[in-house]
This record gives sequence, structure tokens and C-alpha cells, in this order.
Amino acid sequence: MSDVPSTDSVTDVERRAADVVVVGGGVAGLVAALECAKVGLQVAVIERRDGIGGCVGRIELDGLSLDSGAESFATRGGAVAELLESLGLSDDIEKPNPAGAWLVMAGQNGSAEAAPMPRTGILGIPANPLGDDVRRIIGWRGAVRAYADRVMPILRIGRYRSLGHLVRSRMGEAVLDRLVTPISAGVYSSDPNVLDLDVVAAGLNEAMTRAGSLSGGVAQLVESRRSGSAVLGLRGGMHRLVDALAAELDRFGVEVVTGAEVTALARLDPSASGGEEGADVAAPGWVVDAARSDDPPLRFDATYVVLAAPSDASRRLLDEASLGWSTAADWPHAASVELVTLVLDAPALDAAPRGTGVLVVQGTPGVTAKALTHSSAKWRWLSDVAGGRHVVRLSYGRAGESNPLDGRTDDEVAALALADASVLLGTPLDASMLRAAGRTPWSDALPHATIGQRDRVRALEDVLAAEPGIEATGSWVAGTGLASVVPHALEAARRIRHLAVRPGGGA
Repeated sequence: MSDVPSTDSVTDVERRAADVVVVGGGVAGLVAALECAKVGLQVAVIERRDGIGGCVGRIELDGLSLDSGAESFATRGGAVAELLESLGLSDDIEKPNPAGAWLVMAGQNGSAEAAPMPRTGILGIPANPLGDDVRRIIGWRGAVRAYADRVMPILRIGRYRSLGHLVRSRMGEAVLDRLVTPISAGVYSSDPNVLDLDVVAAGLNEAMTRAGSLSGGVAQLVESRRSGSAVLGLRGGMHRLVDALAAELDRFGVEVVTGAEVTALARLDPSASGGEEGADVAAPGWVVDAARSDDPPLRFDATYVVLAAPSDASRRLLDEASLGWSTAADWPHAASVELVTLVLDAPALDAAPRGTGVLVVQGTPGVTAKALTHSSAKWRWLSDVAGGRHVVRLSYGRAGESNPLDGRTDDEVAALALADASVLLGTPLDASMLRAAGRTPWSDALPHATIGQRDRVRALEDVLAAEPGIEATGSWVAGTGLASVVPHALEAARRIRHLAVRPGGGA
């Protein structure tokens, strides 16, 4: 059993009590807090940053309120749509422009070359390797090699694990390098060789076996997913989700503490808690210490704890809590990703020359960004409020590499992003067209889809299952995107609720 963290050197500690303390004010933490508060539990949320929302954030540029993180959600499972409906936002759900994205790559003459992304594929794997749209990107030689997949027997010993290994062995290097790798970098910030096939393309192993080829398996999955849009957005921006959650938390009396970093977590033996008669929490099970820059440190006595902070912080606290689990040395490092948002006066972009965005083949000359989203072309609501201006977002940084924006000034980053946007959109852009620029770093995005990560998460879940009263949630255990994060946070909160409402649960 862990000792209660010492505060002997601190003379002024502000002590509070709650039924549930949620560490981390991202969407996972906010959803879990709200779910607990709905049954009458006293809940406190502690967030290290000055604002809540995590990867669903807001940036104000040139009078526009824009998303600084997630700008859409996957429709799978329906949990995000149900959450938006419960918050009164369902009427504002919007489909993206179906124009599709483009790919920019090195051309034969040494300059950048662009082509529309093939529409019939999954993660860049084509269902029709000989299609005109595929040949335009990988050439006849690459297409013929990819088509060999159709006549190559499926020899199965177990399951394919690596996305990259599968694509290379079945369709060759051209498909891997020019189609699959750019999407892997854009969506997962990872190399396809380390991505777990069953995570990023669930069902593809089985579909290949049924169809007898990789392209045939992809075609089956594409057909099964045709109904509805794969992603949706929210009119006004996904950051409105955070505003709505904050309003509900306030309505249910949830205490939200920002600008406070949790420094220690310890199990407290109820028989030695020293709690005063009439305290808000009966038999507190945990002590949570948090430091604040301008105020005395906080100490919360809590019956239950939900760890919804990023990977590094949550794993550190779990280690300190001495639950019989230690963070393994092979736990992957978080990727350093930075988004740069530009607001432009560029009438030449009215025609959306590269659809809704661009993915970049690594090594493309004259381009540092790995992807670009033409947000005002992708979302009708944004086009309407922008009033002729254009909004583009560029993404920088890949897992295992230093971020190319590190050490650059804001002016340098804006100039680089403008130059990249000009190449990627195939449109001359200069500084006179730039109305505003903003940058948003994300340094704690864990590549959940890497091989072995599911096993690490299962090991953690087994430990937590034997320690009722503490839960871990968030993208580092749930997976990438709101469609993974929201249902996972709901389930974690419901386990806490089940403990709390049973006889002797402490609430």
C-alpha cells in the first residue's frame, strides 16, 4: 500500500474532498466527470493547462473562432453523435464536402506533382490497383506489381500484424510509399510498418481470407462502409462540444480546477484517513495532490479516481500509486505534432483546387508539412462565416522524428506554412494574402495503433480491474479520435458509478 504523499514542507495546503477526482480535463475527462455527476456524485476535475478540452481546442484568428485540434469525428459506433444529441447539438452536425483529398509527391522532373487520392480504398490500399486514379500516382509498373496480389495465393499462418508488411508483401513498395505511408503519417503520425493491422483496419484480415486477395478484401470492406459519411463535423467547430460539456458540468456542480498539475497519487487506508466527522466523503480511498503556480497546493481526499491525463502523466501517477504495475520500458513515446492555421485572402482558392486537403509523400521536394486541410473548402459552415477568406491547416511532425518547427519563431513558421500551402494547393500565395496565422503544438499524442500497444493496454486493464475505484481513460488507452475516446470514457465512468451506488460504495 502506498504512503500518503508528504506535504510537511508545505505550510499552506488547501484540502478538499470529492467522491470522484478526475485527473485531466480533455474530452475523456469531461465526459467521465459528467457521467459520474449525473447520479449525484460530487466530482472534481483537475487540469494542468489553463483551459479544458485537450485535443479539442479553439483558436481565434482574424475574428474567426476555429478548431485548433480535432475538427471532425468518426461516425462508427454512434457514441459521439449520441453525446452531441444529449448536449442539444445534434441539429448542428454537418457533413464534409465530398470532394475528397489529393496527394502531392515528387514528380519525374524533380518538382512536386499532385493527383487526387483514389476513392476506392482503405488507408490508401486500392481496391482496384489498375484504376486510372491509382496508376496516376504509382505508375504502370507499380500498378502491375500491385495487381499481382490478385493472382498471388493467400498463404496464411496466423494473422498479419503489420500494415506495412502486409502492403509491401502483397502489393509492393510503390503502393506502400506513395499511397499508404502518407495516410499513416497524416492520420496516425506513424510509419505503417509499426501500425497494428487489426487496429487501423479492423476486419481486413478476415476479408482477405474470404476474397483471396488484399485488394478483394479492401473492396469488401469499402462496400460494407458505403452507407453514410465516415466523418462528420459540428457547425461552428468541434470546440463547441467542449463548451457544451463545460456548461453541463457547471449545471451538475462539478468543480473544475485549471492550471493545476497533479503531482502525487496515493492509496489511503480508510482506517488511517483521519477524516473529520461530517466530511463530504465517507472513507476516502485516494489522496490526490496538485500544485498551482500562484495559489497554495491542493490536496483532494477522494473515494474514486479517474486518470484521464495524457500517457506520461497518467503512467507516472500509476507508478507512484504502487498498484503492482510498472510502466514498461517499451511503452511508445508520444509524437510531437504541430498544427499551423492560416487565414488567407486568396480568391484563387475559391475553386478548391486540391479538394478538401492534401497528403504528402515523404521526401517531396519543397514541402516540409506532412498534410494540409483546406478547412473552408471542407466545411460549409466555415465557408459561410469566413466571408470569402480561406482557412487552411497544415500538420507537421512524425513519430520518431524531431518536429521540423522546433526552434522556429512564429514569423518563421508562418512563412514556412505559407510556402508549403502554395506548393500543396498548386496556387501562388504570398505574404500579402496572409491575414493571420496561429500554431498549436501537441506533444503528448501517443500512437495507440502501434504493434504491441493493445497488449500493453490489456496488461494495465488487468491491474486496474483488481483495484476497484481507479480507472484510466483517454486516447492513450482508448485509441485515436473521439469515436474511440468517448465510449471508453463512458464505460470507465459507469464502472465508478456502479461501485458508488452499491451498498457501502462510499457516496
